[in-house]
Amino acid sequence: LQAEMLELTAVHSGPAQGVVIESKLEKGRGPVATLLVQEGTLSQGDIVVAGEYFGRVRALNDEHGENIRSVGPSTPVEILGLDGTPAAGDGFMVAKDEKRAREVAAFRRNKANEERLASPAVSLDNLLESFGNDEPKLLNIVVKADVRGSLEAIVSSLNDLGNDEVKVNIVLSGVGAISESDATYAVASEAVIFGFNVRADNPAKKIIEK
Repeated sequence: LQAEMLELTAVHSGPAQGVVIESKLEKGRGPVATLLVQEGTLSQGDIVVAGEYFGRVRALNDEHGENIRSVGPSTPVEILGLDGTPAAGDGFMVAKDEKRAREVAAFRRNKANEERLASPAVSLDNLLESFGNDEPKLLNIVVKADVRGSLEAIVSSLNDLGNDEVKVNIVLSGVGAISESDATYAVASEAVIFGFNVRADNPAKKIIEK
């Protein structure tokens, strides 16, 4: 109402930018992200960088699931084409070319991985044995969920757990089934794996059982 009375308008021209509302993995469609365009116009075929991921927009769907060619400011839209599921709240922007988009996404991903691996940790098996020391111990955890909203809520709750003796350290989190790479990463970082509304695929089960 205030926007109408004050005649406030957004910029429709130029490359789109905005924020990620939600993302998930859908069978047969791959990563699906819901975006809110805040400036510019997002069109099918644009190359988008969203958080740690990028991709060319293969399809745009409005709130009714109808396919559209482009969308302007203050409009939510569902896109297909990203190479992963960005976090809710991540910013997105249209890149000038795929090379630049890949570089930005890779830089963000590497930085996030470095931060996750910066803290020392202890495995679940020897956690109890180390309680005699004064310094707090960290329990490494891998978390997978069906949608980003659930994942972020779980990660937030886990990060709030802990006391002076032990704290939780999320070394990896993501959307989709527990994969072979997830299991391998958990082994390397001596982490336990939790899945919310997802299961481990067969290659991951073999590694976990071994």
